[in-house]
Amino acid sequence: MSVGLLTLELHLAEAQSLKDKRQVLRSLKDRLRAHFNVAVAELDFEDTWQRSVIGVVTLSNEDRHVEETLQRVLAEADNLLGPLVVNHSVELL
Repeated sequence: MSVGLLTLELHLAEAQSLKDKRQVLRSLKDRLRAHFNVAVAELDFEDTWQRSVIGVVTLSNEDRHVEETLQRVLAEADNLLGPLVVNHSVELL
């Protein structure tokens, strides 16, 4: 079994409060969960207004399927957030 982790580093320059930040993150997490059946969680900077690190996890019997799914999730996150995604990494565990 193959497990994949996509880490997204976000810079939310327009967020003026934790409420603003969480609204953006909730929308992203809900959309990714609904469209790709992945687990999504905030991993770092929980109490910082304008920064966040999001982890997206999926698993499958095939490495190729895990990589394809995470690449589609990354494309969707880029589509939704655009320049807010400042860095990303993909790992197979």
